[in-house]
Amino acid sequence: MNEALSQLFLGFQVALTPINIMWTTLGGVLGTIIGMLPGLGPATGVAVLLPLTFKMGPVGAMITMAGVYYGAMFGGSRASILLNTPGDGAAIATCFDGYPMTQKGRAEAALAMSAVASFIGGMIANVAMVFVAVPVAKFSLKFGPAEYTLLMLFALAATAAMSKEKILQGFIGMVFGLMISTVGLDGLTGVNRFTFNILELMGGIDFLIIIIGIYALGEVFKSFKSVHDPSYKMQTKFGKITFTKEDWKRSWPAILRSTPLGFFIGALPGAGGTMAALMAYNNEKSLSKHPEEFGKGAIEGLAAPEAANNASSVGALIPMMTLGIPGSGTTAVMLGALLMLGLQPGPLLFTKQPEVAWGMIASMFIGNVILLIINMPMASILVRVLSVPAKVLYPLILGLAFIGTYAITNSVVDFFILIAFGLIGIFLDKAKIPTAPLILGGIVGSTMETSFRQALMLSDGNMRIFHGSPITKVLIGLTIFSIAWPFIEGAIKSAKRSRTA
Repeated sequence: MNEALSQLFLGFQVALTPINIMWTTLGGVLGTIIGMLPGLGPATGVAVLLPLTFKMGPVGAMITMAGVYYGAMFGGSRASILLNTPGDGAAIATCFDGYPMTQKGRAEAALAMSAVASFIGGMIANVAMVFVAVPVAKFSLKFGPAEYTLLMLFALAATAAMSKEKILQGFIGMVFGLMISTVGLDGLTGVNRFTFNILELMGGIDFLIIIIGIYALGEVFKSFKSVHDPSYKMQTKFGKITFTKEDWKRSWPAILRSTPLGFFIGALPGAGGTMAALMAYNNEKSLSKHPEEFGKGAIEGLAAPEAANNASSVGALIPMMTLGIPGSGTTAVMLGALLMLGLQPGPLLFTKQPEVAWGMIASMFIGNVILLIINMPMASILVRVLSVPAKVLYPLILGLAFIGTYAITNSVVDFFILIAFGLIGIFLDKAKIPTAPLILGGIVGSTMETSFRQALMLSDGNMRIFHGSPITKVLIGLTIFSIAWPFIEGAIKSAKRSRTA
């Protein structure tokens, strides 16, 4: 512990120089802006920065790229809360209760809690990174194809089961999402699947297009009738960007529970912030005394995924820095930058170039403080978007959606896919099918299928590989429990009602 603290002190000496404070601030501000724009996300922002890293030097480059990464986690929630348009996949769970809070006239509280939850989640994860980075990285190596398959199956089951009274619709949404994930070239054999000879579908359907279509276009399509509705009223009066004591009382336990979950999920290569945010949301809904409020503006339903996705961005840096294994798409780009700068990620990075490794870690503490200071005043400006007339606002949202979609693949064909998922969003709303299981199925389906087949190849087709280690047994138990819990909870409530009757 003393060695870690002494190295962190060295890191602060590096990070607190004027030039590195400037890089930290620049990265955080750029990341926040990029996070607010649909379809871009932190990986794009870091990739755009790559040509500039040669002029910054190794320390400045890593500090700036890390700032873009966790800055995008801060910024991604802004459009989710105000416009129901997630900036990236990690911000999707923020839509579930953030946008309903805006519809209730509580956008200020939602924006404030989002910033504070992100700050706390990031800071706690930074502290954890200082002391547990190496052990967590080594444990993540124990996850082979079988473990990854069951982890994703658990995430899907928990997300579908959180619908409780709509559990059947939840599983229908999950299956639909898994079906979408099969479109494109087979990951192992290269066989075309459901592409209908359309070249642009061979790479599959990007999950960000699914998200933008269902949420952004879906919301616009549903709201067309209110454009000329005389009863429709814009918000013209705005309060302070703050929340109440009751909001804090409901949110702080959710933040503390979600941060370690997000940190651990982020440290698993390939898991990502989207899974971390959705699992945190599921966890809070299952533990809540008022689960019926989730999806209708429960502030803890906003705080939990915000803390988790910021913690996951810190966790994703651990395997990259300690093992040279990227934990997400963004860290894969950062890994490439490290190699281009002549640095070798891994344990030797901390001994041979401690100023780079510890300088970046220390800058993340500073960056979170800077982002909190920046985001609170910025939120007071952004919330004014709610005063824009619907006939102006909705075309702007459509324009952002199409620009974001084109930025992902540079393909006009994806415009038709976007519109299709906008219409699917309306259908899901009418059929009361929850969108979270569908989105998660579309995101993890391809990876889960590949991991499942890799596990069978390793075991020569023997299914015992899926219950041959302690980790797989725990994950199987958690999956069964997550499916059974809504029925158990319902039976317990029925028993209590019969006793009081």
